[in-house]
Amino acid sequence: MKLTTALVSGALLGCAQSALAQEAPRFTWEGEIEIGYQSIYDSDVTANEVDDPYLFGEFAAEYALTDRMTLFGGLTLEEQNSPDSGIEDLGLYVHELGVRFNAGPATYLVGKFGPAFGATWDEAAGFFGGIIAEDYELTEMLGGAVDYELSSGGVISFALFYADDSFLSDSVFYNRGRNSTSAGGAGNTGKLNNASIQWTQEFGRTRILAGARYLSAGTGDVKDETGLVFGVGHSFDNGLDFWGEVAVFDGFGGTADDANYTTLNLAYTIGDATTLSGTYVRRDIDSTGTLDGFTVGLEYELDNGITLGGALGTTKEAGVRDNLIGLNMVIPVGG
Repeated sequence: MKLTTALVSGALLGCAQSALAQEAPRFTWEGEIEIGYQSIYDSDVTANEVDDPYLFGEFAAEYALTDRMTLFGGLTLEEQNSPDSGIEDLGLYVHELGVRFNAGPATYLVGKFGPAFGATWDEAAGFFGGIIAEDYELTEMLGGAVDYELSSGGVISFALFYADDSFLSDSVFYNRGRNSTSAGGAGNTGKLNNASIQWTQEFGRTRILAGARYLSAGTGDVKDETGLVFGVGHSFDNGLDFWGEVAVFDGFGGTADDANYTTLNLAYTIGDATTLSGTYVRRDIDSTGTLDGFTVGLEYELDNGITLGGALGTTKEAGVRDNLIGLNMVIPVGG
């Protein structure tokens, strides 16, 4: 059944009231503002060449109602249309909002959130580290989840959800429009008939995850989607860090496609401020063919916490090669 508008609205009001009292120790917030530029500066197909200056912001806040219960919320500011030659069509929307409750080894959540499935967008270093993995990230879902800490030290995360089709799926400033189940898409069902489960564990300097998901076919879809993901990372003594993730899907996005994703990422930290990175990606989707890509990146963190980054990359898909460049400045905020 659907989450009630009253529940979501009440959580939103609670977060808003909490924001007026930032001096209270129970309230915390953080975020980042990213100003950047990315471009396909050279391509075998001239029409692919595009310049895209952009502005991106993401902010999260929490308010502890009690020692066990917390209200949480998050906002995202980003362009809502295809890349073009300027920063425009910026929309601000709620990417998460709800209540979290701790009970011994279990943490329960209800509201709007991103169910656990993979981690490359957080783990991989470099401007283009998550260039393909974001295709399968689960975001802006309504439902509930539980994280259970195992005695071995690992965590099992389980969630039931559906794509947000409430008023929270809309945006202000530039109106992206409210989502509707009539738009179709795997998981966009308006019912709690979609699920994900993921296990994460750390063994010293090594971290691993394994997960699965099931997304019911939406309106007009031809197939339910099932997916598996496996990731492994290791931090070496010399400052080198590795992350690799593989995800495979049947009925990807509610289509008849099988899809396979691979990301391999190396990052090398020099001192306390400089990180060099390299990434190999491969995406294979039945209807679009195979993409292979390589990128190298450099990031430098200033004393005030601002990070400057840049990267070069090349991808080849269906015989067409694109050469990429990306530059950004990330400004952390919080209180």
